[in-house]
Amino acid sequence: MPSKPSLARALRQLRPSDLRGVARLATQATASISRVAEGVHQSVLGTMGLPGGPTPGRTRGLTGVVYGSVRGITSLVDAGLQAALVRLEPFIMGVPEEAQAVPRERQAVLAALNGVMGDRLAEDCNPLATSMGFYQQGRPLDPVALGAAGTASGHLLVLVHGLCMNDLQWEHEGHDHGAHLAQELGCRPVYLRYNTGLHTSTNGAELARQLQTLVAAWPVPVTHLSIVGHSMGGLVARSACQQAEQAGLPWRDLLRHLVCLGTPHHGAPLERAGHWVDALLGSTPYSRPFARLAQLRSGGITDLRYGHVLDADWQGRDRFRKSPDVRTHLPLPEGVLCCTVAATLAAQRSPVAERLVGDGLVPLHSALGWHDDPARRLAFAAAQQCVVHRVGHLQLLGNVRVARQLALWLAPAG
Repeated sequence: MPSKPSLARALRQLRPSDLRGVARLATQATASISRVAEGVHQSVLGTMGLPGGPTPGRTRGLTGVVYGSVRGITSLVDAGLQAALVRLEPFIMGVPEEAQAVPRERQAVLAALNGVMGDRLAEDCNPLATSMGFYQQGRPLDPVALGAAGTASGHLLVLVHGLCMNDLQWEHEGHDHGAHLAQELGCRPVYLRYNTGLHTSTNGAELARQLQTLVAAWPVPVTHLSIVGHSMGGLVARSACQQAEQAGLPWRDLLRHLVCLGTPHHGAPLERAGHWVDALLGSTPYSRPFARLAQLRSGGITDLRYGHVLDADWQGRDRFRKSPDVRTHLPLPEGVLCCTVAATLAAQRSPVAERLVGDGLVPLHSALGWHDDPARRLAFAAAQQCVVHRVGHLQLLGNVRVARQLALWLAPAG
């Protein structure tokens, strides 16, 4: 939970458009709460044998009119607020964005919000939704400026963050894997920022397109492309490789390394726990309306149940319904040195530590690409696997041993 000074800094970093986004969220929350209340109301009426409205969870008659009026008035208030705030934004002057310090606290709050409900923000065109782009030191990447400064390199390193995170959070406990690799190998790191609430395959498709644009605009010829993905970032990177291959995008031939740090290749138990919350809430008529609250979690989060990377893994399916793992197996990209780092909070490897403990979020077997079904296993070579002990999921970003291993793998002769 953020400290009070951090929260105060985040509030000072708000932009005029943020107020409009928060207002939209508030009115949507009001409408959602009214639907939950109406659902509970109808559940009680149903136990008395009284019929409901035309759709499940809706009341009829005067009661239905009242709930419908609440939502109608809320919609009108939302429209009025949005129109008024859009007109006010030009008059709310502040320090030009390029002259401001990088708003780290604001970006952290936005990253968490997008991770939880980013798909809804994007669908609603909410200004709080994060757009995908490449950054350096928290500011949009400018390849022309890199070329003018002579700081571009033919070895391009792309770092892809994980769920509810952003490009600035690659710096962990004073260490940044990108900066470290730039110093050790002379590569040029760029950091992806994206909406982690969208499906991984949606982000993978957009990353494939943006990588092609980046390579084409790079001020020197790219001879060596490496991607490092943390957590969900590894799934997005694998999806991008597959979709670039299908589309015949030239950058795919430049890819030399793909490194995954704590990536849930075969899913994460915590998302499955969230799925059980859905099932438990839906088990009685009285709690069933509250299942809406559990189902706020985004498509990006539910993709972590089994490690979805393709559109076919989720399209046409109810992502909140209990179902077996029916995803299409996607092998590691060919012609690429694929490496994986897995962490465990345990002091040494054991069956319990591997299956239950993991790094606190991702089991060891999932991060290593192992699966009980041999046909689903990811073929990481033994030399391209690294297991670190007494290390948590986020600690992978600042671990010294991980940094040394990355430098060995990503070296030109790695």
